Amino acid sequence: MVKEQIKIRKIKKVWQSKPTIEGAGVHLQRAFGYYQVPELDPFLLLDNFHSANPDDYLPGFPWHPHRGIETITYVLHGNVEHGDSMGNKGVIASGDAQWMTAGSGIIHQEMPKGDASGLMWGFQLWANLPASHKMMDPRYRGVDSGQIPVVTLQSGIEVKIVCGEIDGVKGPVQDVVIDPEFLDVTVPPGGVFSHPVRRGHKVFAYVVQGEGYFDQGRDAFSYEVGGEKWFELNRECRVSSRHLVVYDDGDEVMVTAGNEPVRFLLVSGKPIGEPVAWYGPIVMNTQEELRVAFEEYQNGTFIKSHK
Repeated sequence: MVKEQIKIRKIKKVWQSKPTIEGAGVHLQRAFGYYQVPELDPFLLLDNFHSANPDDYLPGFPWHPHRGIETITYVLHGNVEHGDSMGNKGVIASGDAQWMTAGSGIIHQEMPKGDASGLMWGFQLWANLPASHKMMDPRYRGVDSGQIPVVTLQSGIEVKIVCGEIDGVKGPVQDVVIDPEFLDVTVPPGGVFSHPVRRGHKVFAYVVQGEGYFDQGRDAFSYEVGGEKWFELNRECRVSSRHLVVYDDGDEVMVTAGNEPVRFLLVSGKPIGEPVAWYGPIVMNTQEELRVAFEEYQNGTFIKSHK
């Protein structure tokens, strides 16, 4: 029997984050959102909130509903005060994560406060739920930084595992519908990070700091570029901070750092392949389901179960 050759994933697209204002006036960088949904299934949105100016983040995200999705918040610097209709409340501090499954419905708020120097830096990822789980009971998982394992690989590569597994070490968030992986990877200068991913799963990388080569072929013109510029003549093989790398299919991701370290989030998940009906914080399969959700929110029957 001939062993099938491992296919290293190539870059399909590179997008530049776009400045966006959300919530009550929070300035952030949106890596992807509503219009890119078919490309990133099962993921819906990724926001990068990074500022040392409190005016950019203090307005926060006051009480609002969610249904039909999961929200994943990961904080690098600063604090985010939160509360929800299940009675959960507290602070997502530097290095912490929060994985919240809205399911049938939850009402919550998130109020960024920054650190002692005024710096606020974190990410929020939205993951879709399939129709079979849209109305599941909501659940909340707060993850302290000390619960997130850190694995050091060859050449000093460091990986924080929020969700997923490396070298037999599993992250604290498990039993998630879309079988996701959420890694925070730092590759030192000249280092090469290779990581197996499931064929058929959607995989993307968001560059947090530095720059690196995210495609073994290093062909700057082999993929589509999107974002603020409608075309780019001076393209490079290296991908830098605030850019999103969307991969094609394959078995493995390979990232090489240049003369400086590169830090990125590596995320993967199983596509759902269902229709998406999305308005604001509610994501369902049909427009009728959306209409029902907003009617229920207005008449006070939105919250279904808090077991």
